[in-house]
Amino acid sequence: MTHTFRTAAVIGAGTIGLSWTALFAAHGLTVRVSDPRPDLADAVDEALTAFGPHLAAQGLDVDGLADRVHITADVTEAVREADVVQESGPERVEFKRQLFAQLVREAPRHALLLSSSSMIPATAFTADLDDTGRVLIGHPFNPPHLMPLVEVVPGAHTTEEAVQAALDFYTFVGRTPVVERREIPGFVGNRLQNALSREAMHLVQQGVVTPEDLDTVVTHSLGIRWATTGPFLSSHLGGGPGGYRHLMEHIGSALGDMQLGEPSQHPDDLERVIQTVEKAYASTPYADLAEARDRGQLAVMTALENTRPQKGN
Repeated sequence: MTHTFRTAAVIGAGTIGLSWTALFAAHGLTVRVSDPRPDLADAVDEALTAFGPHLAAQGLDVDGLADRVHITADVTEAVREADVVQESGPERVEFKRQLFAQLVREAPRHALLLSSSSMIPATAFTADLDDTGRVLIGHPFNPPHLMPLVEVVPGAHTTEEAVQAALDFYTFVGRTPVVERREIPGFVGNRLQNALSREAMHLVQQGVVTPEDLDTVVTHSLGIRWATTGPFLSSHLGGGPGGYRHLMEHIGSALGDMQLGEPSQHPDDLERVIQTVEKAYASTPYADLAEARDRGQLAVMTALENTRPQKGN
């Protein structure tokens, strides 16, 4: 690692920003959090308390976690001594354009300026700004204090030095960064997720399967398989000793002929899907569902970590 990270500013204390805050503090960073919400201090305290066990389960020292987090409603004060700024504000181009103009102006010149944007490429909100070589996307999957992936997406003017600094930073805080070399709305993870979600909605609308049974199909097949290998390696292994080439030669045309569905966007059709999902899951409190999800994700990640070959073996 060629960069040193001591202080991070988190701009925006919603679900993602609070998760980043806990993760950064657990890795020993001094974290300054800024958000205009009136309950900011309470929200941060609640998040650190809730996320502490998750971080401890990852082997991180959570003693004194709150002592490393400082609250400020003022963006300028939050970024004044930052080595890294992680923006997690509203998904609106104009908001981000105005905010990053302020960040470029107020943050130290060495500071890395990152956006958690899940849909908007960096060039869309930095094209008219100066000194944008240090601005890029660092898109996590929710919640970032648990989910390892961070999509690192440079903008049109992002420097290679900034890309490397982002890789160093996210590796430092225990994440798995992947560089995507071409900007595209939604990046890679959300586009894949959207493709599956669209077909899932189509299948439910067509009465092929219920939401609960579709979730069972995924969690008992693709979810397990892709957690260990991913789509391309899964297909390569599915081809047997002949690998991906053999698979494509034998069933590639059939896969290409399969017409995927286009879910209806009519309000009545969407409402019917919403009601079936609510019937399946809304009777259980959100906090309970989220906690079960997080415990399951931790268990999966722990199991995967234990199956990976040790270095030197």
